[in-house]
Amino acid sequence: MPRANRRRRDEVPLNLDRAVGGAPRRERYAGGEWFVRRVTGASSQRSYLCPGCQQQIPPGVPHVVAWPADGLGGIDDRRHWHGTCWSARERRQPGGSYR
Repeated sequence: MPRANRRRRDEVPLNLDRAVGGAPRRERYAGGEWFVRRVTGASSQRSYLCPGCQQQIPPGVPHVVAWPADGLGGIDDRRHWHGTCWSARERRQPGGSYR
């Protein structure tokens, strides 16, 4: 007996993080504006130290990259955070320098 085709559900809510992909957003943190981009981790070749929890982010793990929006500084001012640590950034003080 042939299988009945199922209708596609169009009521699925739009996931904005997925829709904008790697487009940076502006967010406030530590008294300043920061550009924030979520990355899949697929292209990362090295591990990073998360300033929120002081734990390693291994290569290939999705995470958040944040850098100052004031335009001052360079590539060394980028910080790689676990997604959950970035979400809790106001409750967690970085163990090291965050800028």
